[in-house]
This record gives sequence, structure tokens and C-alpha cells, in this order.
Amino acid sequence: MSAFNVSLSVCEREFVCLCAHIYKNSVNYKRCYFLIQNIKTNKINDINLNRWKEYDDIITDSLWIFNKRDNTGIHSAGYWGNYIPQIPNQLLRRYTKKGEWVLDPFLGSGTTLIECKKLERNGIGIELQKEVVNQTVELLKQDTLNTTKSIIEAYHGDSATIDTNKILKENNINGVQFITYHPPYWDIIKFSDDKRDISNAETLEEFIKGFEKIINNTLPMLDNNRYFAITIGDKYCNGEWIPLGYYTMDMVLKKGHKLKSIIVKNFEDTKGKRNQKELWRYRALSGNFYVFKHEYIFLFQKTSK
Repeated sequence: MSAFNVSLSVCEREFVCLCAHIYKNSVNYKRCYFLIQNIKTNKINDINLNRWKEYDDIITDSLWIFNKRDNTGIHSAGYWGNYIPQIPNQLLRRYTKKGEWVLDPFLGSGTTLIECKKLERNGIGIELQKEVVNQTVELLKQDTLNTTKSIIEAYHGDSATIDTNKILKENNINGVQFITYHPPYWDIIKFSDDKRDISNAETLEEFIKGFEKIINNTLPMLDNNRYFAITIGDKYCNGEWIPLGYYTMDMVLKKGHKLKSIIVKNFEDTKGKRNQKELWRYRALSGNFYVFKHEYIFLFQKTSK
């Protein structure tokens, strides 16, 4: 192997050894060397499959356990209900390439757009509350560490009715390559007094229909056969577990899109339950239920119609 290892890293040498072990033939060292010196990717990401061992931080299991949220850079847990940066980070690296476009119809504090800039993806966010949009735009301006040339755009509007064709035209694109949906978990957190805000839905049926309108208006922006994800948790109310995850998944499945994965993600320290672990334990024991410790990430592939 000495003829081929001059410029190889330790990991690369290990890969060559692995290949040789598999092939049981030293002649194939040349083949292994060729593999690690050449890039092999699929159509939806930049992962070099010839050097797959180097991506040990990319999760491929359906159970995601995070001890704490990523608070590096300008990420902050200050906005009530924002999801942890590790979710968009993992999804964007698996389902987009650098320079591609990502849409977040529930912009909030801009977690997805921050990760877009960090990972050199272009990002579009839509947010119902004007004040939140302004705060997020100002926050993004503070990100001086990620000096990529990513295009980051934040729009004020209702994702259920906003002119998506206008957005595409303004950015000189025909479509986006990934959409991440992180809707309110019905009315667990009421984000505004706006009647269009689906966190103000009076019934479960109204919430699902409201979310469906957002799906119907924004999903046409996604290129066919590309991926989209929905991050959502369930709700416990009046002694009953309400499976919001199931209802939203079922709604999308009825539209004919392909379910690729159901990811279960833990959460330990939510803002609403912070410093109340003993209280919630007592409530669970007295009310005969289990305390929420998970949420879902439903991964879909958009089907051609």
C-alpha cells in the first residue's frame, strides 16, 4: 500500500484497508485509492459516498437523541417554540446540495435560515407576524461568522395565501429543493392574536384544515421528487392524548406523497416545562398518563402529478 498512501489521511488509509479486506485482494488497493480520490454523490446531497466513513455526525437512525440544543453562533432559545438547530442541520445536509433553495413557511426566529447560511444553502422564510420578521432579519444581520454567499430572504405574510409564484419570480428560480414545516402544535403555544394563525384554531379539525391550506399553497414550490419534512409533537388535553402527528401525517399521505421515514426526536428541557419536572411527574402519576418526551419528524418525498 505504500505506493498509494503518500497523500492519504488516517481515515482514508483505514478506508483502503477496509476495501482490501472486503476484496481479499491487494490488487484492489488501486481501486480503493481511486474511490477516495474521486467524488461520488447522489442527486440530492453533497455526501461523498466514496468517503462515507467521514460523515459520522450525520444521523441515519430513526431515533434522534440530543442532550441539548445547539446555541453556537446567533442561535438562541429565546423564541418560544422554535425547534433546535440540529433538525434543519441534519435535514439540509441529507436532502440538499450547496447552492440549492430551502423554504421554511414557519420562519419564526430564523433557525432554518441560520443553518442555510451556515451550510451554504439559499433560504426563504415566511412569517405571519411582522414584528417577528423584523426581529429575525435583524438577528440574521448579526451573523458575521458565516460569510457565505447564500441568498437569505424573509417574507411577511400568511403561508396559506401568500403569492408563492411572486416569491419564486423575485428570486429568479423555478422552485425550491427542500421544504421544512414546523407548525404550532395546535394551541399548546398561542403565537399571536391573528385569526389566521393556526395556533388559534378552536378545534382539531380547524387546525388540520388550516395546516393543509399552508401545505396546498407552498408545496407546489417544491420540485417534483424532492423531499419535505414536518416536525410536530402531540398534545394532551382534558385527560386525552391527541395525536397531532398522526393526523398531520395522514393528511399528507392522502395527497399521495411518499412517506420515507418517521423520525422520533427526544426533548428534555422545553421552555414551558423548565424547572417543573417534579410537577409534571406528579401530574402524570395522578392523571394516569405519560409525560411527553418526544416529537416527530415526518419525511416525505413529493410525488409527480
